[in-house]
Amino acid sequence: MKEVSYKHLEKMTDNTGIIQFAKYDNPIKESGYTVDDNARALIVALNADKGMKDLAKIYIEFIKSAQRPDGTFANLKLDENFVPDIDSEDSIGRAFMACCYALCNKNSSSEIKETAQGIIKKTLPVIENFKSLRAIAYSLIGLASLLGNGFEDAQSTDGIYKIAGDMAERLNNAYTANHSDNWQWFEEYLTYCNAVLPHSLFLYYAVSGDKKSLRIAEESLNFLTDALFKNGYLSIVGNQGWWQKDGSIPTFDQQPVDAASITLACICAYFVKGKKEHLDMAKLSYRWYWGKNINSLQVYNETSGGCHDALTSCGINMNQGAEALVSFLLTHQILENILNNNAQDTAEIPAV
Repeated sequence: MKEVSYKHLEKMTDNTGIIQFAKYDNPIKESGYTVDDNARALIVALNADKGMKDLAKIYIEFIKSAQRPDGTFANLKLDENFVPDIDSEDSIGRAFMACCYALCNKNSSSEIKETAQGIIKKTLPVIENFKSLRAIAYSLIGLASLLGNGFEDAQSTDGIYKIAGDMAERLNNAYTANHSDNWQWFEEYLTYCNAVLPHSLFLYYAVSGDKKSLRIAEESLNFLTDALFKNGYLSIVGNQGWWQKDGSIPTFDQQPVDAASITLACICAYFVKGKKEHLDMAKLSYRWYWGKNINSLQVYNETSGGCHDALTSCGINMNQGAEALVSFLLTHQILENILNNNAQDTAEIPAV
């Protein structure tokens, strides 16, 4: 794999956190900071083999500062104040997942682990009431990471296992209620980060052995990849109308976070099932960033170290914001680790 740079990550980060948007490769501080972006950036910083501990501390401190006393989060910070404009269950799920990862990660300092543990304890009662399937999936990935690493401190292991089981059951029930022979999915539409749903069930199977979750994970991921790889390259569900049941898949805009979602789900499926086809699909979807896409344009910018925000009907969105950047870097890190290990049984199952 080609070398990638972390210089745009450093440029986008100040003492508060990672800045949300950029004009070309110039951070727009006025756009503020989000829990979503800082959660993903935390995982990237912990995975980096170059000194990123200071950045990881900034990101987790931002997440901590965004958490309210009731365990929920204010997703957006503008002008030194948190505002509720874009609060969502999904952002809470991502924050929870990132903190679970931080708690279990060998690169985390004792200070980061202590902070992560405190956030997790406050968030556990919140995630049990989620309605959003993606928020449930992000949380389930976090819980599976805890269970897979023998973590018992946030709550008893039985308690964490029960929450994980309840979440898996809710995803499985959604699939049972909505799937048909021609529509093997959890809802009557597909929007963003769709692959996180089967991804979470693959991970739950890895820690529980629940075969129903494995069956649904396989069926739904196969349905998704059959649709998105049919032209020999990854073509993501576009955000202009999304993909409605009995409708066609909109082509644009295609966003880097969705390429990451597909890649990571295929990697997880590879570790659980050991099928080379899943690893091949992960590598093919990763190549989306490098020009193997519908526009034949490279989305990762080797000059700036940034990642363009989207493929559009006109070509490419020239801005290089936080979400695109951290999604690309995380995908690169996980796939590079897999390929360097070069054997299914020499690396842990990637949680995210």
